[in-house]
Amino acid sequence: MSDERESLSNAEKQVIIALSEMGKSSPEDIRKNAGFQRIVSVMNAASWLQMKGLVVMEEIITELVTLAKKQLGEKDLPERTALKFMKKMKGVIPMDQFNSSAPIPQNMRGITIGWMRRKGWVEISKDGNDTLLKLTEKGRKALKKKGDDENLLSKLAKEGEVGKSSIDPRTLDLLNRRKDFIVIKEKVERRISLTDKGKEIADLGLKIREQVGQLTPEMLQDGRWGQVELRPYDINSFAPAVHGGKMNPLRRLMETIRDVFLTMGFTEISGDYVESTFWNMDALFIPQDHPARDMQDTFYLKEPSTMNLPADDIVNKVRDIHQTGGGTDSRGWGGEWALEESKKALLRTHTTINTIRYLSKNNVPPIKVFSIEPVFRRETIDKTHLPVFHQVEGIIVEKEASFKMLKGILAEFYKRLGFTEIRFRPAYYPYTEPSMDVECKFKGEWLELGGSGIFRPEVLEPFHVEDPVLAWGLGLERLALLLLSLDDIRQLYISDLDWLKKMPVNL
Repeated sequence: MSDERESLSNAEKQVIIALSEMGKSSPEDIRKNAGFQRIVSVMNAASWLQMKGLVVMEEIITELVTLAKKQLGEKDLPERTALKFMKKMKGVIPMDQFNSSAPIPQNMRGITIGWMRRKGWVEISKDGNDTLLKLTEKGRKALKKKGDDENLLSKLAKEGEVGKSSIDPRTLDLLNRRKDFIVIKEKVERRISLTDKGKEIADLGLKIREQVGQLTPEMLQDGRWGQVELRPYDINSFAPAVHGGKMNPLRRLMETIRDVFLTMGFTEISGDYVESTFWNMDALFIPQDHPARDMQDTFYLKEPSTMNLPADDIVNKVRDIHQTGGGTDSRGWGGEWALEESKKALLRTHTTINTIRYLSKNNVPPIKVFSIEPVFRRETIDKTHLPVFHQVEGIIVEKEASFKMLKGILAEFYKRLGFTEIRFRPAYYPYTEPSMDVECKFKGEWLELGGSGIFRPEVLEPFHVEDPVLAWGLGLERLALLLLSLDDIRQLYISDLDWLKKMPVNL
C-alpha cells in the first residue's frame, strides 16, 4: 500500500484528499475544493486513479428538453390564435371564410384546423352546400385555460431546459409531433468517489510535495534534492501508443520495388503523362481498330487535341509494319493506316510507352531500364478499379537474351519482393510474343502478379533494335492489396490516419 501511495502524483493526491473530505463529487466541485485551475487536470488525475483502482467514475445521463427557438414559448400557438378568432365569429364560421380571413399564415390554416380537431376544440358539419367549422364545448373551455402543451412551452421559454423525466409523456409527444418546436438532448454528469482501497490510502495520510522525475545537477549542487519527492516509475502503467512518422504504404512499396531494380543493375526512366496515339498505340503494334482505342477505354484530350509525330522515316516504318509487316515475317494488320489517328493526344494508358520511346533513341545492348509511374484509363471506380493507377515495368536487351533468361530474371525479381513460390502460365499481350503471366502462392492461393514476354519484331524493327527485348510489368496497387491484406483498392488513397499509423514501417 505504501508503494502505491508513493507512486501517486500530486494531482492524484489532491483528488484523493478532496474526495475524502467531500465524498462522491462532481469534477467541478473537486476542481474548486482542491484548487485545480482546469477541469481537464481533474479528469486526467481521476482517470489514472481509476486505472489504479483507487476511485470510481460514474456517468449519469439526463435527457433535457429545450425549445428549438425561444420565441415559440412567447406567443400563442396557431390553434389558439384561431380559437380566439372563432370566438369573435360567435363560434361558427364557414370553412371558406376561415381559409380566407383567419389571422394565421395561409399555408398554416389547414394544419391549424387539424390541430384544433385533434384537441377536440372544433367540429366540422354540413349546412346545405356550406361546410361549417363549429366551436365545441371543450373548445369554449380552452378559451379560459391553456393546455398542458402550451404551459410546457411557456415553462421552457422561462427556464431554458426541463428534464424529460418530469414531463408528462403525452404532453411531450404532442409537442414532438410539431416540426422544429422542441429539441431533446442528453446531458452527461460525472460523479467520482473513492473505492475502499482509495479510502485506505487516504487514511494513511498524503502530503503534497514538489515531485520530480529525475535529479538534475542543479538540485545536487544547491541541496534541493533533499526537499523534493522523487516520483518512482511504474513500468506497468498505461501509456498511449506512440506512432512515429513513416512513409505512406504505397510510397514505401514503390521504394522497395525501386531498390530491387537498382540492386539488380537497372536504370530508372520516366515519361510524360500526355502522349500521342502514335507512341501509346501505333509504335507498339496495336491496330488502329483495337477496342482499347475507344473513348470508353481511353482519355482523349480536347486541348491539345493532337500532337506532333516523330521524324517521317519512323512514322513511315510504323505505317508499313501495320499495313504489310514491313521487313519482318509478319503480314501486319492490313487495311489502311490513318495518320490523323496517330496524332490524337491522350493520357497514356500504360508505361510501356516509356520503354519504346527509350528504345527509339537507345538501341545498343546491354540495356536494363525500369519505370514506376501512373497511367490513366476510363474505369468506373470500385473496389478493384481506379481511373489512375501505377504500373511497374522493366526490360532487358541483350544479344543472348532468351525466354529461359526471362523466367530466371522474373523468379529473382519476385523473390526479392518476398514471393518464393512462383509459377508461369502462357498468356497473350499485344506487343510481346511469346508471352506469359507470373503467379505467386499467397496465403495458400495462386494469384496473378503481372505479365511478361519478348517484344515482337513488329515493335522493334522501326527503331533498329536487333536484339531480343525481355519485358515484364505489374500493377502496383494490386500488389499492395496482397501485401497489405486489403480487399478494396480505394483504401490505399483514403486519408485514414488510424490505418496509416498502424501500418508497419516495412512491408
